[in-house]
Amino acid sequence: MADRVVVVGWDGSPLSDAARAALASATLVIGARRHLDSVPLPPNAARELPGSLEDTARRAAAHRGSPVVLTAGDPGFFGIVRALRRPEFGLEVEVVPAVSSVAAAFARAGMPWDDALVVNAAGGNLRRAVNVCRAHPKVAVLTGAGAGPAELALLLRDLPRTFVVCEALGTPEETVSVLTADRVADGSWREPNIVLVTGLPPRIRAGAGPGSPAALPGPATGVRGPATGGTVPAVLGRDAPALGSGTGGTAPYGWIAGHPVDHPGAVRGWALPEQRYLHRDSVVLNAEVRALALARLGPRPGDLLWDVGAGSGSLSVEAARFGAAVVAVDRDAAACEAVTANAGAHGVEVQVVRGEAPAALARLPQPDTVFVAAGGPTVVSACLARRPERLVAVVTAVQWVERIREAFAEHGYACDGVLLQASRLAPLAGGVHRFAAAGPTFMLWGSPGRAEPARG
Repeated sequence: MADRVVVVGWDGSPLSDAARAALASATLVIGARRHLDSVPLPPNAARELPGSLEDTARRAAAHRGSPVVLTAGDPGFFGIVRALRRPEFGLEVEVVPAVSSVAAAFARAGMPWDDALVVNAAGGNLRRAVNVCRAHPKVAVLTGAGAGPAELALLLRDLPRTFVVCEALGTPEETVSVLTADRVADGSWREPNIVLVTGLPPRIRAGAGPGSPAALPGPATGVRGPATGGTVPAVLGRDAPALGSGTGGTAPYGWIAGHPVDHPGAVRGWALPEQRYLHRDSVVLNAEVRALALARLGPRPGDLLWDVGAGSGSLSVEAARFGAAVVAVDRDAAACEAVTANAGAHGVEVQVVRGEAPAALARLPQPDTVFVAAGGPTVVSACLARRPERLVAVVTAVQWVERIREAFAEHGYACDGVLLQASRLAPLAGGVHRFAAAGPTFMLWGSPGRAEPARG
């Protein structure tokens, strides 16, 4: 068995001396046919096509000789290196990397990418990848069978996004296309490909009215053509580097990868004071209610949360700060405007849908978690019919508590709940203080077939 394996990445450019030396001494080369046919290999070296990452690693480890794995781009980035380093193989792994497909794609687009997220849509992860694209203004999507550009665009057709589809990077057939979702969904795409999904940052978009230039997805669309060895500035336009890159104001550089340059920082706690949100007539969830609701919902990257009866959008904003994609639903136009303003002020992405539940929910994408603040048992039942992993409902009318509990049971959800009533410190004359009681709120939550007790 081999005790050492060399992994050579190739991006279509001439091989480095280290890569050539590794291939020249190989007795087995495992790689895709297009790679095996494109680089010089020893005439006596065995050639094999790869299987799964685990299968490829197993075959390399079992070979008696000098195995080399030839792969695309940087093999340490969503590649074979992780599988090869599994303890059961006992391999020393040497990596000779090339430019990753993500770096190459952003280079072709002429865009910075330290503020981008990278997701792998293959292997059953398409919906989670789509939710990341909903929550973040700049995402690179690694595609796969059944999770290609068309499938991705079809699920994002309701959002203002621009798609940069890069096909066959580093080959003579390389093509870079800049299109809107409808054009991508109708297209036929060569493999391998990678997709950049971009939109305007929330802080910019919040200040743009419907139909204004800043509210649009950005660059010119419908352009497709070869871009080997260069960028496509004429396609993306001079403003394209700002897409998903922050406000374009006084902060030209970020400090943490995967976030816009004006990212406010990692979430430090939650349940921000009500004064941090624009609202009218005190239509904002109390911080204490938000704290427990968020704890029960557990929003995270890759999730989609519905906020039904969003009001000011305070819960929407905080769920988005945890990285979840959020759709906020409210029938009131002023409330919808407040949600948009609050999301922009906090630098997060929230999709706002004006309409009355449950009818407004029919065309929404599948949720992972749901928060219901308005509509009562009828809306709760409609949401449960979509089978979210978790649902939290708040009501102030005691008559609805039992009906909502019954709705959970009818849909096969284990339900628990609490009565929340906080008393906050309030000043009195003479420099003394008292605890002033807020109005009570009933909160119920549930998950399919699993109880989550409220008590410690």
